[in-house]
Amino acid sequence: MLKNLKTILNLMSNLKKKKLSDAVPSEQIENAGEEPRVLCIIQDTTNAKTVNERLTLNLPASTTVSKLFEDVALKAGYVNGSFHLAWGNMTDMVVLDQSSEMPLSDSGFEPGKKNFLQLTDKDGEQPQLASGESGTVDSSGLDDNTQDRFIGPLPRDGIVGCSNDYSSYSYASILKSETGYVGLVNQAMTCYLNSLLQTLFMTPEFRNALYNWEFEEGEEDPVTSIPYQLQRLFVLLQTSKKRAIETTDVTRSFGWDSSEAWQQHDVQELCRVMFDALEQKWKQTEQADLINQLYQGKLKDYVRCLECGYESWRIDTYLDIPLVIRPYGASQAFGSVEEALQAFIQPETLDGPNQYFCERCKKKCDARKGLRFLHFPYLLTLQLKRFDFDYTTMHRIKLNDRMTFPEELDMSPFIDVEDEKSPQTESCTDSGAENEGSCHSDQMSNDFSTDDAVDEGICLDSASSTERVLKPKSLLTFELFSVMVHSGSAAGGHYYACIKSFSDGQWYSFNDQHVSKITQEDIRKTYGGSSGSRGYYSSAFASSTNAYMLIYRLKDPSRNAKFLDAENFPEHIKRLVQKEKEAEEQEKRQREIERNTCKIKLLCMHPVKMVMMENKLEVHKDKTLREAVEMAYKLMDLEGLVPLDCCRLVKYDEFHEYLERSYEGEEDTPMGLLLGGVKSSYMFDLLLETRRPDQVFQTYKPGEVMVKVHVVSLKNETIASPVSVRAYLNQTVAEFKQLIAQATGLSADTMRVVLERCYNDLRLLYVPNKTLKAEGFFRSNKVFVESSDSADHQVTFTDSLLWKLLDRHGNTIRLFVSLPEQSPGLLANRTSYQKVGDESEDSFGGTKSSTKSVEAILEESTEKLKNLSLQQQQEQQDLGSSNSDSQNTSDVEHADSLSQEVSTASSASAVDNRELENRIQIVGGSGTASDPENQLPSEERSDSDVNNDRSTSSMDSDILSSSHSSDTLCNADSGPIPLANGLDSHSITSSRRSKAHEARKETWDTAEEDSGTDSEYDDSGKSKGEAQYLYFRAEPYCQEDGSGDSHKCLLVHVDKRITLATFKQKLEPFVGVPSSQFKVFRVYANNQEFESVRLNETLSSFSDDNKITIRLGRALKKGEYRVKVYQLLVNDPEPCKFLVDAVFAKGMTVRQSKEELLPLLREQCKLDLSIDRFRLRKKTWKNPGTVFLDYHVYEEDINISSNWEVFLEVLDEPEKMKSMSQLAVLTRQWRPSRMKLELFQEVVLESSSVDELKEKLSELSGIPLENLEFAKGRGTFPCDISVLEINQDLDWNPKVSTLNVWPLYISDDGAVVFYRDKTEEPMELSEEERNELMKKESSRLLKTGQRVNYSPRKEKALKIYLDGGPTKDPGQD
Repeated sequence: MLKNLKTILNLMSNLKKKKLSDAVPSEQIENAGEEPRVLCIIQDTTNAKTVNERLTLNLPASTTVSKLFEDVALKAGYVNGSFHLAWGNMTDMVVLDQSSEMPLSDSGFEPGKKNFLQLTDKDGEQPQLASGESGTVDSSGLDDNTQDRFIGPLPRDGIVGCSNDYSSYSYASILKSETGYVGLVNQAMTCYLNSLLQTLFMTPEFRNALYNWEFEEGEEDPVTSIPYQLQRLFVLLQTSKKRAIETTDVTRSFGWDSSEAWQQHDVQELCRVMFDALEQKWKQTEQADLINQLYQGKLKDYVRCLECGYESWRIDTYLDIPLVIRPYGASQAFGSVEEALQAFIQPETLDGPNQYFCERCKKKCDARKGLRFLHFPYLLTLQLKRFDFDYTTMHRIKLNDRMTFPEELDMSPFIDVEDEKSPQTESCTDSGAENEGSCHSDQMSNDFSTDDAVDEGICLDSASSTERVLKPKSLLTFELFSVMVHSGSAAGGHYYACIKSFSDGQWYSFNDQHVSKITQEDIRKTYGGSSGSRGYYSSAFASSTNAYMLIYRLKDPSRNAKFLDAENFPEHIKRLVQKEKEAEEQEKRQREIERNTCKIKLLCMHPVKMVMMENKLEVHKDKTLREAVEMAYKLMDLEGLVPLDCCRLVKYDEFHEYLERSYEGEEDTPMGLLLGGVKSSYMFDLLLETRRPDQVFQTYKPGEVMVKVHVVSLKNETIASPVSVRAYLNQTVAEFKQLIAQATGLSADTMRVVLERCYNDLRLLYVPNKTLKAEGFFRSNKVFVESSDSADHQVTFTDSLLWKLLDRHGNTIRLFVSLPEQSPGLLANRTSYQKVGDESEDSFGGTKSSTKSVEAILEESTEKLKNLSLQQQQEQQDLGSSNSDSQNTSDVEHADSLSQEVSTASSASAVDNRELENRIQIVGGSGTASDPENQLPSEERSDSDVNNDRSTSSMDSDILSSSHSSDTLCNADSGPIPLANGLDSHSITSSRRSKAHEARKETWDTAEEDSGTDSEYDDSGKSKGEAQYLYFRAEPYCQEDGSGDSHKCLLVHVDKRITLATFKQKLEPFVGVPSSQFKVFRVYANNQEFESVRLNETLSSFSDDNKITIRLGRALKKGEYRVKVYQLLVNDPEPCKFLVDAVFAKGMTVRQSKEELLPLLREQCKLDLSIDRFRLRKKTWKNPGTVFLDYHVYEEDINISSNWEVFLEVLDEPEKMKSMSQLAVLTRQWRPSRMKLELFQEVVLESSSVDELKEKLSELSGIPLENLEFAKGRGTFPCDISVLEINQDLDWNPKVSTLNVWPLYISDDGAVVFYRDKTEEPMELSEEERNELMKKESSRLLKTGQRVNYSPRKEKALKIYLDGGPTKDPGQD
């Protein structure tokens, strides 16, 4: 009873929420009370007023999707079918299918959890309001015809205030503008373009004139026609129902590529360039003079003699008036546009040295120079010059001073301002030079009247271009209708436009794709300035938001035009409107198809190449599985390889390589139903499975697990490629063995099954009644099986041959080894091997050693190795099968002469190699042969020695964990094994190892190097305990580079537990020299090479497919370090120059290392130095550091490491550094009067006293001590700094008494100190000299690689190409 009561209460609450009046059957009430509920939270994103509200519906899980739409429409007050519902928690918008009758529980909704949805526009139109509120019209209240004619905002309630519209993007990407205007998409940094285009679109005279121009298709390509693309854009802005449209077609007509979209430009510069381009395109048309008619004004540039009144003048034209915000050198900015205009025409007096030569007086006289406006254009453009250059900081800056501008501007006070009586005589000059600043100037004829009164007022051309309309001064009232705002700094920012509609007088913000209403208060916020602000920003990156360009229109009812509506469009515009509508409808249909298209990853194992192919299957949700298979068949290009009826799609998990299920009997089921709907991403993939005509597909049921079965052959010691078997977790081990027996043909009675649960974690399944789940099976598993009658069954698993094979299998890695170009030794005398993928042959060549005695020994070694290999080859052939137990007969039978020679050479010549190694060390060593310790082979170093050896690069240690897959196939000679379902072993997946090549060399060797502690090994390096078998197999091949030359390489399969010393021994036959005479370099991803020197370390840090480079040269011995020596040239443009590679040893003194360097420097660098006239010092990147004294000992006084770097500095005089208590400082004098930095000079201090430093500098330069100031250099040596910035950027004369405290922190040699005479006056520079010096300094600092304090973005000139694009100079890169 209580249960029924609860059900009834829930139902009543639900009815109240949904306003339902239908009767509900009692059985439905009971089911609704028992079944789970789905909580739906819907956000209405179609309206700014409702975007922050949520609609909540708590529905039964059995509710259909179509019923959900009905409930949402009822609760939101919309007409059902006029909106979309999409998932709200996905990056891509995935729309629900309104017609679906699937229950919510099967459509991706989760009972008991919050399911977030978004209510969005349908086909770009807002939802229709239900008839109870606003009738049946759409949200705009307009039909299509009205929409075409409508200019102002849509009559729907709700005003979006946007005083901060330029920075508010919370729901901008989904909200449709309520204004009725269409935005423009910002391609990347094209906000400046969008602002100008919207302003031109909202100018009736410009838009109407553009519509009256007709494009002639036969004369020009429409893609490159700028007027035509502007016309299309304006038509879309007026008629499109989209929220925002692209401008890519317009920029393409400019000749721009995609890179131009990432260039920031000035909107005023764009206006000029685009107007010029339009004038060029409109030549010989009615619109040829349109720009001049609308935007061009005239002014007079005059000079009047103050003695005789003679005046010389010329007529200039302009398209905009640049108004200075803050005059140069002034402390106060202009407060209004009127003040700036008055200053623009304020004349200046030319007197003193700037006197004007009067042609009448025939002498230099005082004169008055200025500008007079003769007439103003119909559309007046004012540019507020907010970008300036600060000569104090040498930075480009943006001014944020407050400058007001009126909504109505009276320009009559600025016409023909006279402050002197009329001139007696005038000299007229044609306009031929552009006025300084930003005024536009064209070549004018002498048709202008010399009477100023005739030219006053507004000059406009009417429909007939010859008629001239003159307006008196009293009618020069202009109305503001566009404010282009810049938000940002001098380094970059964002443009948007505030535009007033002439249709309704309402101001709108056009901020790229966002269009919203604004108020007069928002316009006033663009005046600039702020409370508590200095107004003037000295920082190059100070940001502000203020007006940058103002556009006014003359108030003249007889001339003020209205926008053309759709009914009055010219015929060619009507055709264009219809064409764009059809294109938009086609785009809508395509978008609707995209919304209903399932996109999922498709995989397929190629039946011939046996490689996994990958693609993306895009199939409509209503397409059936049969149709989808046909699409996948064509997509994977299997026609002619496999019949269509031998293919099927199955659900697949690529990560686990797991076949989840097959779709038997569902060939006619829609894909949307099989895949669970249209989603942005799926948690599974589809596999296109293939079979042979004589095979049948296996059924894959949900709940099964995939098992890859590798068959192990103890006789051949091989592990075969995997066979795929499907099992159930509740099966027992005994049942599982029977399943494997059916798949592989092995006997289940003698079968051993080993599960690899994770990397190298092997578990023998020996309990017959235990389930697979209990044994640790998961969705995808790997097992190894072996079935034979051998005695290996009786041995403990960890001691068995099976475990050893699997252990080897899990620890074998594949390495690519690059050999030296010319290697002496074994392969030089052997028959050449065949290149991989090529029929040509190549052989190893010899190399010439730098030392003659070493060369002779190597030649002797070559002959000895050759004779040994031939002898052992003959013995191997004679022994035959008697050696099968110890020589792995199954492998030898498949080996060619190459493998045999390599095997014999590596096993029979160890003693000879060691003897050869010792002989080479004695003959070719550099002064170390007398050291008994150094005469020992380098492989005999103990692990404790290595632990104390600091010569190993940090990148050679365990930075890479061995995480390679245990699928590694070491010797899989068996072919594909057929599966139970008819597929071969490669149909689903395959091992990463290719089938072993028959000519590969395979050996089992004992470890001769310690991998543990010293106590486990005797003096010879042999293990005292039981020998450990390690695996090594190498196959030579040739790799061709880009130039067509081949390079000798090895493909090596090796047990990663082998030591580096043993690994080098295995490589000896291939390199041709003993292991002590070549070096191993590990190659990393960025092709950087680091030498591996820890011989006792294993290869555990290596992983599959790592690259190794072998280089000839003596390998490092115990306590030796490879050192790179660079020359320090403090006064050269390139202060760091590489000299030689050297070897320093532990315990060696600095003087001994200098003695070692002398012959190297003489031979390799042609530097003949005296040991007392150069020093070694610490190198930290490019910075010189501690000076090493001759008696310092490496590893005792000087820490040394692998790949160490030192500076070698040549001295002009004997070494002054005698003690570690001294301090060597590099000093440089700054000469302000010459704007020059002198050369570096070293000063050696006995203490860290500032007074001592100043005394030394005073002695060095002659500057009086009381006038000397110093500062520490910044950055990397040589601490270069611009001579224009050094005075203000450095911290001169710090108030400290010692050098080793803040802010100096000079406690080591090599610090840079600048000093100057504070009484020395800086050189006075003209603006031209300063600009030239700034260019030279920038070039100098860039060459030295020094950081420039202020590096503004390099601006690219804005160009519009009239021929469709730029033509690249063939000589350019």
